[in-house]
Amino acid sequence: MVLFQVSFTLNNMKKKVFLASFLSTVLLLCLSYEGLAHSGRTNSDGCHRETKTDTYHCH
Repeated sequence: MVLFQVSFTLNNMKKKVFLASFLSTVLLLCLSYEGLAHSGRTNSDGCHRETKTDTYHCH
């Protein structure tokens, strides 16, 4: 009976660690994606000209 309780506790702990790791990874990916769109030097419409490629785009 004690062996079953220890095994059950370890399985629950593994699930919690996996879930916490998974959620942390998803959160980090979402936050890093938000960093791709920048607000630097945009006009009132949220657009700007990219000097390297000489293109105009909006965020």
